[in-house]
Amino acid sequence: MLEVVALSALTAFFTNMVNGAGNEMGKQLLVSTGALVRRTTGRPTPLPAGAEEQAALAGVVHTRMSQDPRVAGEWASLMGVHQQGASRTLAGGGGLPPAPRHFTNRQKVLKALAREATRPADGRPRVALLYGPPGIGTTATALHLGAAHHDRFPDGQFYIDLRDAAADSGLQPAAVLQRLLRQMGVTAEQMPPSTAGREQLYRQLSAGRHALIVIDHATSLAQVRSLIPSTPGVFLLVVVSGQPFALDAQRVEVQPLSDHYAKQMVRDVAGKERYARAKARIPHLLDQCAGNAFALRAAATRLDADDDDTAGQTAPAEGHHPVRSAARHAVDGLPEPTARLCRLSALGGWPSLDAHLAAAAADVELDDAARMLAEAADVQLLEPVGDERYRFRPEVRRYLADTAGPEHGIAECAAAVTRSLNAELLRALHAAHAALPQSWRTEPRPDEGTPHADEAEGLAVLAAEKANIVRAVTLAQEYQHIPTALRLARALWPLQLKAGHFDEVLPALRVAVRCADAHQPLTGMAGALHFQLAHCLSQLQRADEADREALAAVHCERAARHVRGEASAVELQGLLLLYRWEFRAAYERFTEAERLYGQISSGQEGAADLPRARALAARHQGRALRGMGRLDEAERLLRGAVDFFREQGEAYNTARVLTDLAETLHDGGENRQALAHISEAEHLLTPAAAPHLEYLGDLRRRCEAAR
Repeated sequence: MLEVVALSALTAFFTNMVNGAGNEMGKQLLVSTGALVRRTTGRPTPLPAGAEEQAALAGVVHTRMSQDPRVAGEWASLMGVHQQGASRTLAGGGGLPPAPRHFTNRQKVLKALAREATRPADGRPRVALLYGPPGIGTTATALHLGAAHHDRFPDGQFYIDLRDAAADSGLQPAAVLQRLLRQMGVTAEQMPPSTAGREQLYRQLSAGRHALIVIDHATSLAQVRSLIPSTPGVFLLVVVSGQPFALDAQRVEVQPLSDHYAKQMVRDVAGKERYARAKARIPHLLDQCAGNAFALRAAATRLDADDDDTAGQTAPAEGHHPVRSAARHAVDGLPEPTARLCRLSALGGWPSLDAHLAAAAADVELDDAARMLAEAADVQLLEPVGDERYRFRPEVRRYLADTAGPEHGIAECAAAVTRSLNAELLRALHAAHAALPQSWRTEPRPDEGTPHADEAEGLAVLAAEKANIVRAVTLAQEYQHIPTALRLARALWPLQLKAGHFDEVLPALRVAVRCADAHQPLTGMAGALHFQLAHCLSQLQRADEADREALAAVHCERAARHVRGEASAVELQGLLLLYRWEFRAAYERFTEAERLYGQISSGQEGAADLPRARALAARHQGRALRGMGRLDEAERLLRGAVDFFREQGEAYNTARVLTDLAETLHDGGENRQALAHISEAEHLLTPAAAPHLEYLGDLRRRCEAAR
């Protein structure tokens, strides 16, 4: 037995347990392990915070195992069925997007990249930084490299485009790692909550592999530093649109096309006949495009236009930007209503644009907006991104936004932003209410607009629109639409609670909390947003920040005399403590929450949901008591919670509490009863609850082994 549970295996188990605590079943294992640690050591023991503390705790537990065969058996049973991460393998990913058909004269750049990808490792990571001005063709070059050298990377090609980040500062490093790990086959349930945990898993998955990783539109060293490979077979290609940053990598610049190859690209895109008809305009076109691949492709699409503007033209002035020039020509060739829609839509800086949002910005009908978006895409002003959505190139969007004021006036620009924000708020409120129809944390369904069919549809709409909602919070703050910013942020709650989009919503919650503290301090709105931020930070294992935000939520709700909100915030404080193995302090917080629930009288907010809230509080008290070793008291509270949820017909919550009860009985040696509760929980859960069912299967094996 002791040979199986070696010290190294125990240390690895603690590490994997912490990294796996980003989902509900990971937290279930976390609490169970904490209870077993307390029984093993005979004293309260806080959750180890880092690698050194994890190794130290493993040493203490291992010593006790060597002294007590019963303790060794318990740990062997727990670890034997919870080998997190042991079976994870690298998925092949979705591959790179298709390379553009018309690609000209980048052989020198491709050779430089290939040399870095195939050189002898010599203990140095294979990393290249590909850069050039916007529109020059850096992305196309990266995609062609992947297509040309596909066989060199048999373990997969992974492409992460950071251009759709809602925050002005770009995606945070943890979110970049999350996107990459998802492509590598890591599910939401397996995703480590912390940046360090994600980096560790990335290195485990990529060790000994031969893979290409392309990070496109990176904006900072921080975004990619943790991705630098530690295995010689992985080639990291970082693509920057603009000036390079200080990455320790082989720098490869994409330069403008020469006139010879620029002509070839225009001829390939436009076709020989169209090119021949426009031959007199080609020299001026080349001057305007300055070897920029995007500008050349855009110009080639309008060669048939009646564009005899070359007479009297001189060479471009100093500071001429070919992408902005291409955008200007494209806009000039559009019908004025379409050009107006593009300018007004660009003001929002939206990560993606659909007909719903564009129609609001331009104050036009939905069908007209859809037609105009297609017209803009035809002349390269917009790029289709799937699901009837589009996006602007950054430099194109900036040009359109810069010209919106002079063309339409400041008042109309401000009105367009307001209309866009109102449309986004209406969409978010409908989706949030549908996703959590019974929650007091979501607003009632709006009278205006079309409701969603069910919870699944509402959650799907929120997930699809989350980047725009996050952007809308910042945009509303910039335009001083403070109530709109706060309501938008609150509408993100279902994505936190039910879908685990913590990295994505975090920037919006930070902005909203600052707005609430500045404009609506010590109100229920401020308390609710501090609560959401605390919950989000706790899921990302930022404990100190989460504690501060939870305390702020308590203070705000108390000042607002919002008892339901205060009780919920106190309960959250208890959960933060529970997941750090501070079981006594957690129990005191849960007891305080129950006392506050007792102050809610009929007619007050939360009164209708009070029995359910108290049953959940009883569940949490039972879990804390189990961690303290007070198993009889824990069992009594958990049985009461099970009875309530059974009577209410809440299958999922019944199964959750039955799982707690089964583990409590197992701790006390009542494995026959525990197995009966496991069977009942399994019967209540649907196949969609696969992680919970897997956990119950592991718990069943532990109980059977103990018997």
